[in-house]
Amino acid sequence: MLTSQPNYTSVTKFLFEGFSSFGWQHRLVLFVIFLMLYLVTLSGNVIIVNIIHLDRHLHTPMYFFLSILSISDTCYTVVIIPRMLYGLLSPQTTISFQDCATQLFFYLTFGINNCFLLMAMGYDRYVAICNPLRYSVIMGKRTCAQLALGSLGIGLSMAIIQVTSVFSLPFCHAFVISHFFCDVRPLLKLACANTTANEIINFVVSVFVLILPMCVVFISYVLIISTILKIASAEGRKKAFATCASHLTVVIIHYGCTSIIYLQPKSQSFLGQDRLISVTYTVITPLLNPLVYSLRNKEVKDALCKALGRKPIST
Repeated sequence: MLTSQPNYTSVTKFLFEGFSSFGWQHRLVLFVIFLMLYLVTLSGNVIIVNIIHLDRHLHTPMYFFLSILSISDTCYTVVIIPRMLYGLLSPQTTISFQDCATQLFFYLTFGINNCFLLMAMGYDRYVAICNPLRYSVIMGKRTCAQLALGSLGIGLSMAIIQVTSVFSLPFCHAFVISHFFCDVRPLLKLACANTTANEIINFVVSVFVLILPMCVVFISYVLIISTILKIASAEGRKKAFATCASHLTVVIIHYGCTSIIYLQPKSQSFLGQDRLISVTYTVITPLLNPLVYSLRNKEVKDALCKALGRKPIST
């Protein structure tokens, strides 16, 4: 086993393997598809943020968190997708050591921020349905701001821990990253030192940023469903379920995909499979935010109709 010594030949650039095994025709098709999804994601999130800002009816905690999630999703995709698109056109794409560390830092910051924002949104739905009389008191502006800043703070701190852990390792000769962006596990595989401690750090951080929010969301929805089932009218139950459906859809896909990659044992991790799942949560999941919340949410659709000068959708 190699140990870190001053005379190592250090790596200054990494090469993304990305989709280089695909033929140019397939890469071109993927480029067009991913570019379209990227543009729809950006425009959808920008529209949601502006609609929420302009319509006073949407100045509520739920839509405050949705607008913050849209901004975070936009930053998240900007960190990953443009370089991925360039890599589809130019397979031998390199990235400098410093740029790789920067990309990993912002990828982790916004990814972890999203996890805790979804948790905050789950808590918001719990208070709205299970404690509606005190909702405006519990979910005041100060509380919402604290939850949003807390999510970002956790994202920043966890990203610093992860990036410091990974880039404190020596990288000697191997420089081909088996991925289309800089991620923790592919980078650990390139290190020319014992990475056991770093893998433990990665696993502990992954458990904290995935299991904790998932448990809070799960408990919130158990209590929410229990409360909804006690509602006498079928219409009331339907309306209560409708307010949670969009959030629950995004939660299941987001936590599901990230858990498969970051919580599975190293021995069961296949980089090709991880790459496929990574496409889902870097390209598809950010797209779900504007699509799910706009297509399934009457208030957002009504606000959009008003902004376009059309009549709101009837109930």
